[in-house]
Amino acid sequence: MIMPKMGESIMEGTILKWLKKEGDHIDEDESILEIGTDKVDTEIPSIYKGKLKKILVHEGDIVQVGNPIAIIEIKKSVPNNEINQDSIKIVDNIFNDALNNNSSKKTKKNKNIKNDSNKFYSPLILNIASRENISLKELDSIKGTGENQRVTKIDLLKFLEDKNIKISKPKSISKSNATEEIILNENEELIETDRIRKIIASRMIESKQISPHVTSFVEADITNVVIKRLEIKEKFFKKHKTPISFNPIFIYCVCKAIQDFPLINISYINDKIIKKNYINIGIAVALKDDNLIVPVLKNVENMDFLTIVKKSNDLIKRTKENKLHPDELSGGTYTISNIGSFGNTMGTPIIMQPQVAILAIGTIKKVAAVVEGKNGDEIKIRNKVFLSHSYDHRIIDGALGGKFAQKVANYLENFDIQLILG
Repeated sequence: MIMPKMGESIMEGTILKWLKKEGDHIDEDESILEIGTDKVDTEIPSIYKGKLKKILVHEGDIVQVGNPIAIIEIKKSVPNNEINQDSIKIVDNIFNDALNNNSSKKTKKNKNIKNDSNKFYSPLILNIASRENISLKELDSIKGTGENQRVTKIDLLKFLEDKNIKISKPKSISKSNATEEIILNENEELIETDRIRKIIASRMIESKQISPHVTSFVEADITNVVIKRLEIKEKFFKKHKTPISFNPIFIYCVCKAIQDFPLINISYINDKIIKKNYINIGIAVALKDDNLIVPVLKNVENMDFLTIVKKSNDLIKRTKENKLHPDELSGGTYTISNIGSFGNTMGTPIIMQPQVAILAIGTIKKVAAVVEGKNGDEIKIRNKVFLSHSYDHRIIDGALGGKFAQKVANYLENFDIQLILG
């Protein structure tokens, strides 16, 4: 078994937890381990039925895509009714050679980390210890939480945090440098940042550094959609066994606008434009811990409205239940963030690299608006929403970015309610 490909931009993953131990029977499609990436944590199923003969990597290790992680003994019919043990040995030898080579390279860089200990430390642990000038004595003092009490990456990082951050209660606090010692006042507490939040922070900084962001704001009158959806939502649920929210309407209208302005649906890499002839829309979903995950609804251009409703509902539901497949978190070409679900009117969303644009949809509010009547201008109560469209100003100018947002607004205002009725 090798480290699976977790998405087009993901080259490595962290082994979080083995759900099976050596010697356990494994059914096909049964979850065997948990892997964490810079996108999400997910369970990985086995593509084979057999016995987990050997685990090759440990919890906390970072593994490149395509590298072996386990040996699964498969019962199958072969000549002389024998299992090819030679192939297992070859894989095992290759992996062990890689470990030995990696370990020797790392230990040469720092004599203090020469592994004379009776404890086993993975090359990853030795590498981090070498980089952070952690002695073997200090390594031996760390209580491991991995298999057979082995020290994992999480254990080592926790040790580094405890070593570098001292908490006391003087009357001053220094915040001028992130690497400085953190000193807390009374009635203050230090909250550790979880892994997902650290990843989100890194990606947001990276995106702002890559792309000069510009945001255009457009107001849309969606009174017709609001009224008609309210009228038919119960009937729709009875007929299709799924609710009708505003999200699929937004997705449908965005897809239509992208088809009108295909240069929104691109990537910009090394001064080259990669035009996507498919539309994969990412949907920002807030989790219970307030972190955001962006699953991707793929090939929306080939879906009718009812299909968009069913598939987007299912995708959002499984996102909140942490039941996504790895490939459902990659491949997005455009992203929607429904900030209105948190009561926000408008915002300035940050682009999901390597995409070039993102749309934030604000809360739907009843407002007094001037509308044209038979006898001239009239003041009426209307349901309006702000669309906040951020785009990469290196490749998308204000004209294209603004026109696209306005086109989405036009599709929302003129949405064919018969699509909802199905």
